[in-house]
Amino acid sequence: MRLAAGGGFAGAVLDAGCGTGENALLVASLGFSVLGVDVAETALAMARAKADDRGIEVEFVAADAFQLERLGRTFETVLDCGLFHTFDDDERSLYVAGLASVTEIDGTLYVVCFSDDGPDTGPHPISREELKAAFNPTNGWNVDAIEPDRVQTRYHDDDGAPAWFARIKRI
Repeated sequence: MRLAAGGGFAGAVLDAGCGTGENALLVASLGFSVLGVDVAETALAMARAKADDRGIEVEFVAADAFQLERLGRTFETVLDCGLFHTFDDDERSLYVAGLASVTEIDGTLYVVCFSDDGPDTGPHPISREELKAAFNPTNGWNVDAIEPDRVQTRYHDDDGAPAWFARIKRI
């Protein structure tokens, strides 16, 4: 994961939509306190089994991305690797509000989502403008950077699909 190599993490870390836990496990292996959340119990069971097999201390719990405030916790760093682009416009505003409720002021959100920039995009590609519109100062966010990236999928060749890597600050 690009983040782990370059640092940038601080404090407690939330992995929203963690799936089978690979990103949460990687970050936890670096010594960070990590909570991975997902709605899919099957994926969470796989993530817990991986953590046990690898001897990595990480917490995985079932949670609705639209109700993150129910976690009753805040995080200095939040990861979204492949969740944001699954939501339609109405859902995005609910999700962004939920993220704001669990991200500390001056905390950092990292988003990796399918990009609309280039051929062979993934499903539900997002434009740079859509990212900026979703995470704006009126709803408590400031987009620091949106950089082109690639994301590996089962459906794309070794080069992956076009993606955005966004660094967004909670204000």
